[in-house]
Amino acid sequence: MTRISKKEVERVAKLARLSLDSSELEAMARDMDHVLEYVATLDELDVGGIEPTAHAIPLATPLRPDQAVAGMDPELAIANAPSRTGTAFSVPKVLEGEER
Repeated sequence: MTRISKKEVERVAKLARLSLDSSELEAMARDMDHVLEYVATLDELDVGGIEPTAHAIPLATPLRPDQAVAGMDPELAIANAPSRTGTAFSVPKVLEGEER
């Protein structure tokens, strides 16, 4: 029994802006059906006593108070820049038709 139809695959392909021919649609439907079958086997597991986790091992999240601090002086920030324009870094143009 298939869980996903060719029509559904066509809709998803259209949303993803993919152009798939008939054989690719059938192959994708098969592949997606295998994924859904695997997920269905996971639904059979009893996870009632298992606490949800974000990581396999406990990780501490260090917190600090949020305090505003003054920013770096722009002259100091660009002091070692190889090329500058005022208080900004000057870099070579990488896109054609763009002005500095």
